[in-house]
Amino acid sequence: MRRLVIIVLVLIALVIAAAAILPAIVPADTWRGRLETAASNALGREVSIDGDISFALLPRIQARAENVTIANPAGFGDAAFAEMGEMRFALALLPLIQRDFVIEEFVLVEPVIRLEERQGRNNWTFSSAGAEAEPANAGGFRQPGALPIEASLGDVRIVDGTLIYLGEAGDYRLDAVNLAIALPGVDEAFTLTGQVSLEGQRLDLDAELGSLRGFFEGARVPATVSVRGPAGDISFDGEILESTDLEFQGEADVDLSLPQFAALFGSELAEGDVFQTFSANGQLRGAPGEVVFTGANLALDAIAANGDLRFAYDRPTPLLDAMLTIPVLDLNPYLPEAEADQSPAGAPTEWSDAPLDLSVLSLFDAELDAEVGELRFNDVVVTDAQLDATLSDGRLSATLPGFGLYGGRGSASLVANSRSTVPSYSFQGRLETLQAQPFLDAAAGFDRLRGIGTLTLDVTGSGESPAAIMNGLQGQGQFDFAEGAIVGVNLARVIRGVLTAVENRELPQGFGDTEETDFSALRGSFAIRDGVVLNQDLTMLSPLLRVGGQGEIDLGGLNLDYRLTPRAVASLTGQGGEAELEGIQVPVIISGSFSDPRVTLDFAAIARGLVEARARGELGDLGDLLDLDRVRENGAAGLLDILTGAGSAGAGAAGPDESASGEVGTETAEPAEEPTDRERAESLIRGFLGAARDNQSDTETETAEENPNR
Repeated sequence: MRRLVIIVLVLIALVIAAAAILPAIVPADTWRGRLETAASNALGREVSIDGDISFALLPRIQARAENVTIANPAGFGDAAFAEMGEMRFALALLPLIQRDFVIEEFVLVEPVIRLEERQGRNNWTFSSAGAEAEPANAGGFRQPGALPIEASLGDVRIVDGTLIYLGEAGDYRLDAVNLAIALPGVDEAFTLTGQVSLEGQRLDLDAELGSLRGFFEGARVPATVSVRGPAGDISFDGEILESTDLEFQGEADVDLSLPQFAALFGSELAEGDVFQTFSANGQLRGAPGEVVFTGANLALDAIAANGDLRFAYDRPTPLLDAMLTIPVLDLNPYLPEAEADQSPAGAPTEWSDAPLDLSVLSLFDAELDAEVGELRFNDVVVTDAQLDATLSDGRLSATLPGFGLYGGRGSASLVANSRSTVPSYSFQGRLETLQAQPFLDAAAGFDRLRGIGTLTLDVTGSGESPAAIMNGLQGQGQFDFAEGAIVGVNLARVIRGVLTAVENRELPQGFGDTEETDFSALRGSFAIRDGVVLNQDLTMLSPLLRVGGQGEIDLGGLNLDYRLTPRAVASLTGQGGEAELEGIQVPVIISGSFSDPRVTLDFAAIARGLVEARARGELGDLGDLLDLDRVRENGAAGLLDILTGAGSAGAGAAGPDESASGEVGTETAEPAEEPTDRERAESLIRGFLGAARDNQSDTETETAEENPNR
């Protein structure tokens, strides 16, 4: 028996000695070929070892190889699936007897791994030699029995590696991959820590799985993940769901720097104060190609919201789909900065030629359904708005089917399209029962109109800059207001003072911040052609007045040329007026630039109207004898010629030999300089209306003191 024991011990010693000596005396090339063949058959890929090889069996199974390459399957190009500068492997020997794999060391130094998807196939699904790569969606990688062994991991690391992904959703590259893995057992917690570099940004990673076996075999497994870097922090605390694919749910927190985050995906955000931060927290559920936030609290810059959010990334352009409630949506920070140079008074003088940056419209696609408590656009405040917006391939389409606006209700739609070389825009809107003064004051800084009414607008434009857009605007619109007032002018008072105005060549009294003209209706329509607003049918009705208007407003050139024509339709007697002023028109001309507008009266037209009225009313039969053909042909000059007898023989003109004093002389007097039409009109009006003018001035002063706003 003792002899047998000795023999056994000697045999064991010989085996151990052989295991220790053989790796040292057997040439490395002997092992190289067999290792390459065994690995190639096991993986179904060609495996080559081009560097040094070392191997040991005691005290543990150890292998070391340099310059190891694993080829890609057919159809994935000539580049290798994986290349490793050095690979070290150590496996505890005794636990193998019980099929317990204790990996004491597994280190990959400077590995380069290329993951690729093409037409539903991937290159990371391995099979035995001669088998084709399985489809990427063939049941998923989490299958029962996928990890039928017992194992533990000691020193498992990737040192300075590179991971490349090539797929239909885009190409991504992780550099400086340094990861460490701890696994006491396949049924115990698996932890991963380390760092990677994505687009030059270092990201710190921490992850933990409740069970590695449960993860690979498709069971429900607790999981936590944390990613930190310049682009922000992302954390997840939940579980991997029971499935064959990677599906998960749990509590998530996201806090991102959007410029840095966009840079991770090869995009660039313009510098500024907007699109800088994004945060979200709530229940997160994910599946291949998408993640979904439910009951989430969200924030984009200073805009807070809550609701549901879905982000689909398995497409060339990521898709953001959201249903949100937004208490306050302030768009002002996202509007282009000062689109026009300003005059000292604050009015624009020139539109900017600087290109508008619409690159953000191409970063992602979006579907948004939102309820907005308060929407701010410039100084305009919209309440209780329903917002539906679609962003697709650089084209934004937004619809507000209903909203409150300064006592009224409205609807609107907006399109901003950056798909073409020259961006285009369109806007349609309708406002009903709108309080004009607060709306126009907020929208355009114009507080001179009161009333309640309806406004419609349909406008389109295109251009790369504000100047190009404003000079190319096309469209149309209508307005209809009732029971209001024009602030800043008392047109009845202007008409009453027309006689003095014609004589003095000055604007009459009736203009000023305290003056008003009440109206029962104010309506009109307009067309927009190449940035110029054209209106021909302005109508204003009031008990004493009728006002017509026509002209144009050049939005592109920031100029205006408009004519208002008020006329009295009732006697102004008792209010400082005269009966014959009924029907007289007093045209007001508004012209010049937005920054320096001018308001004047058309004195020639006023004079012509007064002369006609006085002639027909005060001169009896003379009014019926007026040569209307001459008036139509020569206008005011023809009318004045008739009334003064100019060009008529014996009409009271001095004879050729008669001096101005009536005396006859031998020398002909020098002819007087021909008066202008304006001078003749003023002289004629003074002659006809001189006495009445004096009486009117006294009455007007008394009336103005008693009732200054009439």
